[in-house]
Amino acid sequence: MNKAFKDAIVARRSNYSLTNKSTLSDREIEELVDLALQHVPSAFNSQSTRIVLLLNEHHQKFWNIVKQELKKVASEEGYLHAEAKIDHSLASGYGTILFFEDERVVKGLQENFVPYADHFPKWAQQTSAMHQYVLWVGLADAGLGASIQHYNPVIDDAVRQEWNIDENWTLIAQMPFGVASASPEEKPAQPLNGRIKVFK
Repeated sequence: MNKAFKDAIVARRSNYSLTNKSTLSDREIEELVDLALQHVPSAFNSQSTRIVLLLNEHHQKFWNIVKQELKKVASEEGYLHAEAKIDHSLASGYGTILFFEDERVVKGLQENFVPYADHFPKWAQQTSAMHQYVLWVGLADAGLGASIQHYNPVIDDAVRQEWNIDENWTLIAQMPFGVASASPEEKPAQPLNGRIKVFK
């Protein structure tokens, strides 16, 4: 296995110390997103993943919307905790990637391949996860920190309205990113023994 590939996998961590800086130009970030959309596999080649890349004022606007929507549903204490996390760990980054799945594609597959109908929503989630992972590793390889967040469905309607998102697109996850100001803490790893079986 190529050492650079292994190093990129190891470098991918949840990082919450983000700054409003990037090692990549905006165009290079777009090219990374394009790469994922073109080459990440999907069940039945469904290509159901949709991505919205938010940079500059759109990135800040997104996290302001998250706070506004959270304030409507959270307790005062819960909101203050969430606000601090957003302001100092998420909105402080350079940009945010929003991951969606196109339900129109999923439903079409369910109608055309009835024996597998129950599986297509699960496979769509797997497709989204692969896009998330590829972009996360790609950002880490470029020296950028990132994390995966899930403020959906609380924010779904507001996000759809602000950026005129197709009503068939379902928000799956959010990935804020930027140059990290600190290394992430060490994470515990369970021993491999018991997690893998090899038969030769």
